[in-house]
Amino acid sequence: MIHFVVHEPGDGVGIVVVEGVKAGDDLIGWVMDGDITLNMKSESDIPIGHKISLNDFKVGDTVLKYGVDIGKVVAQIKKGEHLHVQNVKTKRW
Repeated sequence: MIHFVVHEPGDGVGIVVVEGVKAGDDLIGWVMDGDITLNMKSESDIPIGHKISLNDFKVGDTVLKYGVDIGKVVAQIKKGEHLHVQNVKTKRW
């Protein structure tokens, strides 16, 4: 079963595609470009459609999704944690 999807190999996030991801769950991800499978542990409860961090990020880092800059990290994020508005902000304003 695939739990999250990643579009490009260089992306820093995957999108959770199942309900009920809980902290401590072992997850399987699929990188579409290259047909690669990833294994990781969730460090947070993550709702369906939300992002999971594929890397450790520090404040000021840039996050890529679909190979595109989606924002700046404003609070440290560990690999496997929920990546959302509490820890990433747009650079637009």
